Amino acid sequence: MKVWKVPKSKDFPDGVKYSFVYIHNGKRVLGYDNERGKGHHKHIKGKEAEIEFKDSESLLLQFKRERLKN
Repeated sequence: MKVWKVPKSKDFPDGVKYSFVYIHNGKRVLGYDNERGKGHHKHIKGKEAEIEFKDSESLLLQFKRERLKN
């Protein structure tokens, strides 16, 4: 899990860049990130889906809850 404070920009309007990943048996099961050009999204079992971003603390809690389900 990584969270960086970055200057607000078109790619990072919230001033935050993050990457949360859960790896099991060498494979990514769940990942949350806001890669440049993609916005806030998650990777789950090989698929991508948008996620809502309120703040990094809330997002981390959401990630931890979802990780427990997978």
